[in-house]
Amino acid sequence: MQGIIKQPPVAPALPDLRNLGTILRILLAVNGATLVVAFAREPRLAQVASEWAALTAFVEPQLFAELALLWLVSPWLARADSRVAIAAVTAITVGIAIALDALLPRLGPHAPGALVRSIVFAVAAQFALIAYFRLRARALSPAITEARLQALQSRIRPHFLFNSITAVLSLMRTEPRRAEAALEDLADLFRVLMRDNRELTPLGDEVELCRQYLEIEQLRLGERLIIDWNVKSMPADALVPPLVLQPLLENAVYHGIEPSTTPGVLSINIFLSRDEVHALLRNPYVENGPRHPSGNRMALDNIRERLALHFDAEASLESRVNRGTYEVHIRMPYRTQTPEQARNGTAGSARRERNGHPPTQKRNAAREHAYPRLMNAGASHA
Repeated sequence: MQGIIKQPPVAPALPDLRNLGTILRILLAVNGATLVVAFAREPRLAQVASEWAALTAFVEPQLFAELALLWLVSPWLARADSRVAIAAVTAITVGIAIALDALLPRLGPHAPGALVRSIVFAVAAQFALIAYFRLRARALSPAITEARLQALQSRIRPHFLFNSITAVLSLMRTEPRRAEAALEDLADLFRVLMRDNRELTPLGDEVELCRQYLEIEQLRLGERLIIDWNVKSMPADALVPPLVLQPLLENAVYHGIEPSTTPGVLSINIFLSRDEVHALLRNPYVENGPRHPSGNRMALDNIRERLALHFDAEASLESRVNRGTYEVHIRMPYRTQTPEQARNGTAGSARRERNGHPPTQKRNAAREHAYPRLMNAGASHA
């Protein structure tokens, strides 16, 4: 029987050597180790800084050269066997040490035995860092984060389900086509929320889910909900954690639109800048106005955890109040599917259509009849 929490069968031999968080941790660890050596070698506290500077001048050239070379060969190392990858990194470490030792005498004085010390220190640091990243990978097991994700998926607010069904029932006789489209969107939304959401998903799929969700809320709230889509520069093929936007939009509707009796604008701006995907979500915020009870920030914390799990320091989520609006800014690295993942995704779409789910063109045609104003408004920004 498959376990509820999906654990990787084998821990990766090496960390992602192109990840900003990994590079920063390596730099901090190596420089921290040189500081400890400086304290051990220099008994006079006033001279520790000078000793550390001398040691870093000895260590930094090899460190930066190795990080640059490992960045170049990282894709190959990620596909290689564990032992082969570690052996390759060791060979690179020793090779760079020998190359720098041959170059340094031409640049200035060279202490005898420096090559041996350099190789010993570099190899020891390498294996210590590999051990650290393996322990860190085990400590950051997806179990806790996936458990929180499952809790988030099961936490669709009962008032949303109740109000949506009530709104659909009120349209069954007067506007049956609109009611039918709303029920299909509601079914699709809950199908996505209940499925196994452990892998990254295309941003285009996440945005489509958000459109369906907001169409249901539009049905319930009517003119009070004004949606401003700005996705002209959105990279639809970017891979993002599933349910990274929908819970935030639900919070925006619940806390920013529902408490007010006047129309409010919910703005979604998604764009690509410098190989990073940015998502800016804005909703009205009144400091002393009517509002629902404050939430427990579970959605924000959950999304932050999943961003850290997938992207480490390369992703972030920030929220703030700015001139009468509540703003959430998500930043993620731009990553796309491999050809094999793309083929699997296409096959999955074909299977869904064969299993009876309406094709996209038919669904869009039905929704143009059901939500004419919303579809036209979205088309002006998409």
